[in-house]
Amino acid sequence: MDNPPSFADFLLVPVPLEKKKLKWRGFNQAEELAKEFSSFLQIPLILDCLIKIKETLPQAELAAEAREENIKGVFMIRNQKKVLEKKILLVDDVYTTGATMEECARVLRKAGAKEIIGLVIARAKPGQDQF
Repeated sequence: MDNPPSFADFLLVPVPLEKKKLKWRGFNQAEELAKEFSSFLQIPLILDCLIKIKETLPQAELAAEAREENIKGVFMIRNQKKVLEKKILLVDDVYTTGATMEECARVLRKAGAKEIIGLVIARAKPGQDQF
C-alpha cells in the first residue's frame, strides 16, 4: 500500500471574508475549517496574507456565469514573503463553480506561490448552495 501524501511542506490559507460580513457573522467558516486542518495535519496556518479588499454580492445568489465576474479583483496579498515559493493548501467551505477558489489561486500564484491545492468540505451545483 502506498504511503499517504505528506503535507508537511505546505501552508494552510483560508479564503477570506470581507470585514463587514465577518463582523456580521462573527467568524470566517473557511478559517475555522483551516484551524482544524492545521491542528490535524500539523502544518502552519497563515491568516494575514490573503485578504478580501472589496465587497461583493453573495456568490450563492448569482448564476454560474455571473460568479466569476463578481469575484474578479476582490482579493490581494499582504505580506507576500509569507507565500513566496511556498506550497499552499487553499481552504474554503463550499466549491460550486470554482470562481472564488480560482481567483484566490490566481492572486497567490501572482504573488509567487509555488503550488496551490484547493481543499473544500462540500461540493454543490449552482442553486444548491443557497440556504
